[in-house]
Formats: sequence, structure tokens, C-alpha cells
Amino acid sequence: MTSEADIFSGIPPLPEYTASTLEALRPLMADNRPFIIRGLVKDWPLVQSGLESGRAARDYLQSKARPIKFVASVGPPESKGRLFYQDDMSMNFRIGKADLSEIFGQIDQVETLADQPVIYMSSVNMKLFFDGLREENQIGFDTEDVLESIWIGTRTRVAAHNDFPSNIACVAVGRRRFTVFPPDQFRNLYIGPIDNTPAGRAVSLVDFHAPDFATFPKFEAALEHARVATLDPGDAIFIPSMWWHHVEGLSPFNVLVNYWWRETPRYLGSPQNALNHAMLAIRDLPEHERAHWREMFDYYVFEGGEGATDRIPEHGRGVLGPLTAEAAGRLRGFLIKTLSNE
Repeated sequence: MTSEADIFSGIPPLPEYTASTLEALRPLMADNRPFIIRGLVKDWPLVQSGLESGRAARDYLQSKARPIKFVASVGPPESKGRLFYQDDMSMNFRIGKADLSEIFGQIDQVETLADQPVIYMSSVNMKLFFDGLREENQIGFDTEDVLESIWIGTRTRVAAHNDFPSNIACVAVGRRRFTVFPPDQFRNLYIGPIDNTPAGRAVSLVDFHAPDFATFPKFEAALEHARVATLDPGDAIFIPSMWWHHVEGLSPFNVLVNYWWRETPRYLGSPQNALNHAMLAIRDLPEHERAHWREMFDYYVFEGGEGATDRIPEHGRGVLGPLTAEAAGRLRGFLIKTLSNE
């Protein structure tokens, strides 16, 4: 096995820029490749409180929290921050709910421990769980279609995964390390099950801190395409849609704020749902039938369907024409009806 130091020392860094506004980033994001933004959110009140201490950051967050239960993942010290599978493919952490003050009280007790257990609140909706936090700590998104989430916890290691939305992740407290891979590296990352995951997305089975190249030989090829970003408080990273990213909270207490958004209308639905249904309906068919459906998908989906519509009057093309919100709604209703009858 290769050591953690050997792995990360050999990965080139992402390109980095300095910016203070979202508008300055838009031309860079159009290239659809990840990059670091140094100092993007350095003036946030949350960042400034974290520079004072972890306790000060928790006090600030507590002052904004609504009086509702928060969901937290808790893992033993021997996991060394890795939220992952056990040998029987169950998770090595448990999930519970508590007041934020109670969760923070537990973090108070373990923050200085070298052998620290995992206490982690992931993807907390800032709009639903806090009052005024998102308004005081903003990067300038002005659309309701952006999901603003906060991630709070002790040292953590989140296995490489990808997300359909694009993402700007801002380090507010502590230091974080992102290791990113292009979308086409999924075959070399040894992705685990899609219906039994640590947090809703399929993850790489490779332990980046101790990669076993005998078990995962193609991971060496993935590393040739990897880039790394080590971020300090106030820094941010842009991760385009479908890029794989391994994420580590390196400090005893860490807070991340991220923004997810789609480049396409939300009414178009989730490609992952289409993939899941294709596995149900197509994957186990005889080979000659799969070959037919592969051609059908190329014709109607990947080639855009132009050949399928050139003899149909425009007013009669239905969902074969450009999908509007209304047409997408009709197609979704049709799918729900047919799926419920299967």
C-alpha cells in the first residue's frame, strides 16, 4: 500500500484565482473545470468568528439556529474521520437528532482530542435551519434555484463522489482538502453500490489514505488525472457538474458552506433517476435486446431526436419536441402512471 503522504504529495494542485464577487467567477466557470478561489469569503462573519476559535464559531452559529432538531452522524475514533462502509457493507457511523446546543456540547468535549470521534452534520439547509445566517454570509447568488447548505463537524474524510449540480464550496472554519477527478474517471475509481451509500451518492471504494493498488489497480490511472486543493478559511473551490471529489476536514473543527445549482431547468428531472430505471428495465435483457435499446437511446436521447421528428408536424411532436415545463410535467405524469402499474 502507498502512504497518505505519498499520494497527496504527487498530485498537482488546481489552478487558483483571487476574486471577491460571483460575477468575476462566471467567465472562469464557463470553462467547466474546477479551480480554487482564494479569499472569496474571507470577510464573512462566520469566517472571522472561526479565526478567533472553534468555540467562537459555534457560538455564532448557535445564535442563528432555529429551535429545531439537527441531524448528526456519529462515528467511533477508530474510523479516523472516515465515513464509510464496514465489512458487511453497513455504515461505520450512526445517525441521530438533537438540539444544536447538545451537538456542539459534544464537540466541545472532543475538539482537542487527538483520537477524535466523528461528529458531523452534513448538507444542512441554511434557509430552513437558521435565521439570518445565509443573509450575513453570502457570495451573491440571486436565484431561488440555488441550494445553500452548511457542513459542520470534527475531522472527516468523505469518499470520492460526484454531484449532478455544479458547486461552489466555501471553507468557513478549519482547513479542507479536495481531491478532484474528471467525470470520465469513474471506471478507475471503483464506485460502490448506488442503492446503499453513506450519504445518497455512490462513492469510491478506495481509501485515499492507504490505497490498495493490488485490489484497485486502475486507481493508479485515476491519480494521473487527479488535482488537489488545500483550502484555508475564506477560500473556495468551484466543482463543475459530475466531477468526482474526495473531501477532508483537516482541522479539529470544520465548517463548509456550499452552493449547488443546475445549468438546466429543474423540470428536466434527474439523470440519475433515468439511469436507475434503465438498470431496472434494460440491463438484464438478452444481449441482442440491449443492443436494440442502445440504438433507441442514441436515436431519441443522445442524438437529440431530430431524425425522429422531421416527418411529424411541429404541433404534433409532443415530448419529441423541445421540452417545456408543461411538456415535462405531462411526461413526468405519464411516467408516474406507467411505473405505478408495473
